[in-house]
Amino acid sequence: MIKSIYRKLRYNESEYYPQTRSKPSNLIDVVSAWKGNELIIKDIINFSKIKTDKCLEFGVDNAFSTVAFSNYFNKVTGVDIFTGDDHSGTHTDDYENVKKSVEAFDNIELVKADYKDFIKNNDEFYDLIHVDIVHSYEDTYRCGLWAAEHSDCTLFHDTISFMEVIKAVKDISKKTNKQFYHFREFYGLGILCNK
Repeated sequence: MIKSIYRKLRYNESEYYPQTRSKPSNLIDVVSAWKGNELIIKDIINFSKIKTDKCLEFGVDNAFSTVAFSNYFNKVTGVDIFTGDDHSGTHTDDYENVKKSVEAFDNIELVKADYKDFIKNNDEFYDLIHVDIVHSYEDTYRCGLWAAEHSDCTLFHDTISFMEVIKAVKDISKKTNKQFYHFREFYGLGILCNK
C-alpha cells in the first residue's frame, strides 16, 4: 500500500484497469508478443478521450499491433527498420513481407526508417503514439519523450518484461507531467496521457 502511494506521488503512476475489452474486427494471424493488448485499444481511446485521426507506431515487427490500431484510427503510420534488434532478434530485411501482410489495409503506411531519423526535424502531432522499439533505457527515453511531446496519449510495450523500459516511462512521465497508467498484463503496457 505504501509502495503504491509512493509510486503514485513520485511518478504520477496509477494502475490501469480496462472497463471493457473488445476484439478488433480485422487482425492478421502472425506471431506477436503484443497479443492481448489489442483487446483494450478501444478502452484506452475512450479512457484518454483522444481523437482517432492519426496513430504512429515505432516498432512494427510483424504488424500485429499496427493492424489492430488500424481498426480504430483513420491513419496509422508504422516506423521500423524491419531487421529486428538485440531484444527481438536480428534477421534479414522483412519490409516487403510486412508490407504485403498489410496491403489490404489502406489506412496503414509503413515507413522503413530508424526512429532517430524519423523524429529529426519532425513536429507532426498524433492522437496516439505506440513505442515498442529496442528495449534499452536510452532509446526508449529518447523516442518516448519525443512521442509524449507529440501526442495526446503515448503507449509503451514491455514495461513488465524490461526494467529499462519502465524506468524510461517513469522518467518521461515526471519530465512531461503526464499521468502514467500501468497495465500489467501481456508483458506490460505503460500509458501516458493528460488525465
